[in-house]
Amino acid sequence: MANELKDVIESLGKTFDEFKSKNDERLAQIEKSGSADPLLEEQLTKMNAKMDELGEVKSRLDLAETALARKAVAADDGSSGKMQEKADHFAKMVAKERGIPASEIAKEFGVAGMAEYKKHFSNWMRKGDSYANQPDALKSLSVGSDPDGGYFVEPDTSGRIVTKIFETSPMRQVANVMTIGTDALEGLYDLDEADAGWVGETQARPETSTPKIAAWRIPVHEMYAEPRITQKLLDDSMVNVEAWLADKVSTKFARKENAAFVNGDGVGKPRGFLTYASGTTLPGTIQQNATGVSGGFAAGAAGGDVLIDTIYGIKQGYRAGSKWFMPRTATAEVRKLKDSNGDNIWQPGLTAGQPSTLLGYSVIEFEDMPDIGAGSLSIAFGDMNEAYQIVDRVGVRVLRDPFTAKPYIKFYTTKRVGGDILNFEAIKLISFSV
Repeated sequence: MANELKDVIESLGKTFDEFKSKNDERLAQIEKSGSADPLLEEQLTKMNAKMDELGEVKSRLDLAETALARKAVAADDGSSGKMQEKADHFAKMVAKERGIPASEIAKEFGVAGMAEYKKHFSNWMRKGDSYANQPDALKSLSVGSDPDGGYFVEPDTSGRIVTKIFETSPMRQVANVMTIGTDALEGLYDLDEADAGWVGETQARPETSTPKIAAWRIPVHEMYAEPRITQKLLDDSMVNVEAWLADKVSTKFARKENAAFVNGDGVGKPRGFLTYASGTTLPGTIQQNATGVSGGFAAGAAGGDVLIDTIYGIKQGYRAGSKWFMPRTATAEVRKLKDSNGDNIWQPGLTAGQPSTLLGYSVIEFEDMPDIGAGSLSIAFGDMNEAYQIVDRVGVRVLRDPFTAKPYIKFYTTKRVGGDILNFEAIKLISFSV
């Protein structure tokens, strides 16, 4: 594994050196004749694609190296540490619902109980309520149920759905995520300040202004899926149909969530950070810095000025946790920019575990942001953990319906989630406009 990672890093460094050489040639042609050779542009495009591919491979190998280096924590009964972790998580959830200490639940909800629950849920998926009404099955299936009623997916399936959403949605890796037990998260804005003034010993002291506060509210919205499977397939399939179904649903949930966190209008879905007007009035607007060129960067070393202005438009308190967010096509353009000394402002991560950086800050690909075009908001910078709040309602729920679409079994799957900008100071946008 270490040798593979080393080879990928060496290949990435070599490709970047070739890219810099070709890009220098392109810039020289533009300076001399006003345009670059199309063949040269095509070569740069291919090199960009190769660096993207190598970067993805490096990221996967970094994760694999981390996983291999992590010591496995064995449970008391010899089961995997991962299963024990799931048992502990669900024990806490059930304890919260029952209003008792988690330690009491943990005694009856160990790894063995998780395995038993998994077995009974799988049988319920195939056989339905007639199986669930058996005493032993009912006892197992009740563990982890939502106070509102209905069956949750069993621990392993629920874990897969939630985990895959976290893994495939960049927003969940960088934003603030909170799980709630109601239909909305509410709080207050304290953005005003009290007035004060200087006075002499005997001067009058008129009333000064009193600061005001404002309320904010992030409701949760419902996502659903209703796939159908025939009873015969559930009975006779040689593959794990439940796992396959969970994978398909979780992938779709992840895509819809990611798109809403970026572009959602807030009507029946989360509101995205790209939907706010340009400005500095708080709350309600996000500052946008223009590149000065419609659909592109300014020519020469001035092209990176807007990036520098954006970095220092963020207050120092947020800068330490800030990152760049952009689609892959924008990353390809940023790689071509140089500073006044002729050095590339984008640098690949050429050591294990190190991400690519732009002017010293990590770059995260957000494919739901628009490609560069006239007036597009294709690059964002800031501390997304401070800026954006994701709100999850506890649990992913599956309702099994064998009656309304015979011979199909419908699995009505729902998840409730909300999201919105809370701190408008902690993020800035770059507009490709004059």
